[in-house]
Formats: sequence, C-alpha cells, structure tokens
Amino acid sequence: MMEKKGLTLVYTGDGKGKTTSALGLTLRAVGRGYKAKIFQFIKSPQRSYGEQIALQKLGVDMVQLGIGFTWTKTPEEHREALRIGWPKAKEAVLSGEYDVVILDELNNALSIETFPIEDVLPLQEVIDVIQNRPSHVHLVITGRNAKQEIKDVADLVSVIDVEKHYYNEGIPAVKGIEF
Repeated sequence: MMEKKGLTLVYTGDGKGKTTSALGLTLRAVGRGYKAKIFQFIKSPQRSYGEQIALQKLGVDMVQLGIGFTWTKTPEEHREALRIGWPKAKEAVLSGEYDVVILDELNNALSIETFPIEDVLPLQEVIDVIQNRPSHVHLVITGRNAKQEIKDVADLVSVIDVEKHYYNEGIPAVKGIEF
C-alpha cells in the first residue's frame, strides 16, 4: 500500500475555471474529512465573495491576502500586501495543520512584471515550500501564467484555455458566477 503523499496541483491558463476547479477540489476534500484552508493572493478582504460565504458554512477558512487587481492600486500597496501575505500562506502550508491548502492566484502574483516582487515573494522560496511541505499536505496553486519552475515541481498541471467568453460580448462579471 502506498504511503499517503500530498500532491501539488497547478491550474493555469487564460480560461475561466481555475479557482472554480480548486474550490470543487476543496469541496471534495472537506467531504472526505480533510481540513482545508484557502489563501487568495489578489482578491481583497474589502469585497464579498460567494465562495467565501459558502465555505464559511462548511468551516473552511478563506483568507484574502490581496488588495484587488494590479491596475487598481499602486505597486507599493501590492508589494506590501504580498510582503505581509506570503508568510501567512507559507506558515499554513508548512504547519501540517491542513490536509489541503489552496494558493489561489499565486501564479498571477508571481508573474507580475510591472513592478519588482522577488524580494517580497521570492520564487525560489515558493519552490522550497512546495518541495519541503509536510508529506501529507496537498497543495493547489491557481492563476494565469504559471512559472515553468512551478510546473516542473508539480504533480499535475492543468491548462484551462478559453475558446469563447461572454466578456467578449460586453457582459461584465456575473454575481454567483465570478464572485
């Protein structure tokens, strides 16, 4: 019998459904009695999200570490959010307290090129956390533009592409679908 091994799953690509896939996995894990925690690296705690409301009812803690999309705040504000947020997520992963940890939109944060982030969210430190987490911890990393180094250490990489999207028809984000 194979010893329980935590997996690293990466959901990336330009299509809709990366966070939704991670939330579905969380639902499945909680149904099996696993303890899960979710960190969102871009979303702000100043807004309300349907998934957070539902997960609270299931006893799953979802923490927004970000301050919103990169074009809505200054680079300094985003850097400060990453500087404060990354250690919290890192601690939760390494603690072994959780069976499943979702790092939602971490790929987005790691792919920021409009201002420096390496000193507040070092890629090598993220890789080290993935490789050195407790052996039972399943780690899910979502977001566009996954770094090749992240994909290289993952056990699964799913690329979610877009073939058609209602945004292109002028339909904005829909309550209950996007948030």
